[in-house]
Amino acid sequence: MISPEPVPPVVPEGRMAAADQPVLDLADGMELRPWRSDDAPALVAAGLDPSIRLWNMLRTWTPDEARGRIEGMGRRWQAESGALWAIARSDGAVVGLAGWNDIDLAAGTAEILYWVLPEARGGGLAVTAARRVCRWALEELGLHRLQLLHSVANPASCRVADRAGFTPEGTLRSAVLHADGWHDMHLHALVAGDL
Repeated sequence: MISPEPVPPVVPEGRMAAADQPVLDLADGMELRPWRSDDAPALVAAGLDPSIRLWNMLRTWTPDEARGRIEGMGRRWQAESGALWAIARSDGAVVGLAGWNDIDLAAGTAEILYWVLPEARGGGLAVTAARRVCRWALEELGLHRLQLLHSVANPASCRVADRAGFTPEGTLRSAVLHADGWHDMHLHALVAGDL
């Protein structure tokens, strides 16, 4: 019996770790940049925001916890398992987060994460940031499939998914435990060539 040829990785190991996390430009002087320890107050504010806590299950309430999470973001980049950016105004103030969790370079997949603080909601910033990190993941990093999961009780995330170009694929029943119980989750995906 002839053994099949092994499937090569979609993205070679070391591609992320060998480079610094880039700064990605957004419109109106805003940017996606790596998190810094002095961004801890924004992460604390996110951890205290009821909507962010509910949908993202973010549990960061003190500056020390926030700085620890920020250090973890850098370790995740080096481990090539995550890529999280601060959504920052031109003055440096952080108003949100966008990026990738569960990166699997060999399989060419990742799951998008995003949230925006209350003062920056309603202007399409989450969509703009999602589109930009998708372009980076597909065109610059070379991933093939990107997923977006959100609770069926969160229509705002469904609108972000639609406007960012993700295709709805179905519903995962009772898939994620939130503070208020088990939630069904909508699954959306974006694959190379969709942009």
